Amino acid sequence: MSIELLDLMARDGFEQIVALRDRRSGLRAFLAVHDTSAGPAFGGIRRWSYYDEHSALRDCMRLARGMTYKCALADLPAGGAKLVLLERSDLDLQSAYEFIGRTVEHFGGRFYTGPDVGTNAEQLGWVAQHTRFVTDPGAGGPGLLAEATSAGVVAGIGAALRHVDGNEDWPARTIVVQGLGEVGGRVAQSLRELGARVMASEIDAELARSFTAAHDLEALDPSAEFDQPCDVFVPCALGGILHDLSLTRLRCRIVAGAANNVLATPTHGDRLHERGVLYVPDFALNSGALIRGARFHIDGVREPVASIAQRIGVVVEQLLQRSTHEGLAPVRVAERSAEAWLARKHG
Repeated sequence: MSIELLDLMARDGFEQIVALRDRRSGLRAFLAVHDTSAGPAFGGIRRWSYYDEHSALRDCMRLARGMTYKCALADLPAGGAKLVLLERSDLDLQSAYEFIGRTVEHFGGRFYTGPDVGTNAEQLGWVAQHTRFVTDPGAGGPGLLAEATSAGVVAGIGAALRHVDGNEDWPARTIVVQGLGEVGGRVAQSLRELGARVMASEIDAELARSFTAAHDLEALDPSAEFDQPCDVFVPCALGGILHDLSLTRLRCRIVAGAANNVLATPTHGDRLHERGVLYVPDFALNSGALIRGARFHIDGVREPVASIAQRIGVVVEQLLQRSTHEGLAPVRVAERSAEAWLARKHG
């Protein structure tokens, strides 16, 4: 098992993978550091009910590598990492996150962590009691990260529409947003304020009712989200949703959202490209929080949200232009760009 893991690390360029267990809290977790050749690794803490440890480790590694790719496309002096915490019924949450804080501190600034699925300001506060290398949920931190991510996603959607149709023309657009969490909700609200018709799906029925009513959105049954004809499908929940089955149902012209690892495999990006559906790679689009956090921790700068959105819009625009010029799916162009950036950093 260890030899297979080391081979996998070598193939995908990983520097370090740590299995974590804490007897007191019941914590079981994995921490993957993908690449620090350009600078410290950044990655949030994801707490999720995984099917098994293998699934958790695989997700951890995919997410960590994706963070490095985000740094590459955003040209940040940083790399990628991720910590995944296996949800358990007997988990002492506060004790577990305090243990994570002590673990992060031991890295001495080689790894910075922050929010992700299952980890919010309260949990980050527990982590921050034991390490300097975490996004401070208070006033002393880089600011609202979800705001930066959502603004970048909206800017990227605008760039995709201009690439396909020559203009954004928001009032003429029908957009389906999947997931109304902290980022997805902001994306949906922003798109509606721009004048688009926004249909939103959310598995939390009460959240779906209250949010759609408050922001003039149309509620969409999650079971029908792939079947709804629209201009843009915006995935803002979990990854891996575009697979063999969902691709046969998808009825949009553009896929662009905040979720990480939307494609089950890169091959599904090729298939979307062959069908004439423009898929904007997630790691080009959803890096707003990373940009804001990395700039703050490395440079001491709170980069304005408008600046971050403009930066991401330019990255997406250039990526799509290259995709057209080279005749390749955008995800392949983005991967090649990230790998070329890494090769330069490795010397």
